[in-house]
Amino acid sequence: MSKDTDPIREFEIERQQRIAGYAGEAGWQAQSRGWMKTAFDQKYMYNFAWGGRPIIQLPTDMAVFQEIVWATRPDLIIETGIAHGGSLIMSASLLAMLDYCDAVESGGVVDPKTAKRRVLGLDIDIRAHNRTAMEAHPMSAKIDMFEGSSVEDGMIRRVHDYARDYERVLVCLDSNHTHEHVLAELNAYAGLATPGSYCLVFDTVIEDLPEDTFPDRPWAPGNNAKTAVHEFLRSHPEFEIDQEINNKLLISAAPDGWLKRTG
Repeated sequence: MSKDTDPIREFEIERQQRIAGYAGEAGWQAQSRGWMKTAFDQKYMYNFAWGGRPIIQLPTDMAVFQEIVWATRPDLIIETGIAHGGSLIMSASLLAMLDYCDAVESGGVVDPKTAKRRVLGLDIDIRAHNRTAMEAHPMSAKIDMFEGSSVEDGMIRRVHDYARDYERVLVCLDSNHTHEHVLAELNAYAGLATPGSYCLVFDTVIEDLPEDTFPDRPWAPGNNAKTAVHEFLRSHPEFEIDQEINNKLLISAAPDGWLKRTG
């Protein structure tokens, strides 16, 4: 290695080249889809927690989510779908980390009472025991929760009003996974994602799994989050699939769901 070589840049280039190559790994991708089918059958993604609250996500997706938060430094994260609240706790803890880093860089201290960054969670049914646990959590000071349908006009107006004063917004859609519902959420909330940030759409993997994977659910291949994403993208050129993320994950609940706002 010459004295002019930047080892960090060399590592980044190597990583980018390696990830780009994964796009042509048809056999590996097929193995990944098979693994995902078993993961859903075995409820593998129900096995994890963040900050003590269950988080129904794959560890690989959680790792990439924190990469996105670090890169985009949002001051508001909007999430549809709360369940046990682990995802909201993860988002809040990542925003608290950004608050801390900003304070260190400016030579100040973090004041939880004035730190602006927040998480907003929406769910049609916030179970009482989950709400109680969330409100008792140390991260609760950074979290607000709205109960009601995410695609009802009044809720959409309420969320847009809430988001008005934030400069950098990240959106995560993870509630009802039917085509109609996800498309409605995209039309309602994707526009809140600021340029350079993301609208993340989870459970697009439904399109890639066998028909019998979700026998007791209203979504299936042909009617799911991925079909909604592709319809949305046809009329929204300001968004594009982040193909580097798409290629590198292989094990993910959100293939084609990592939507970056470029304009």
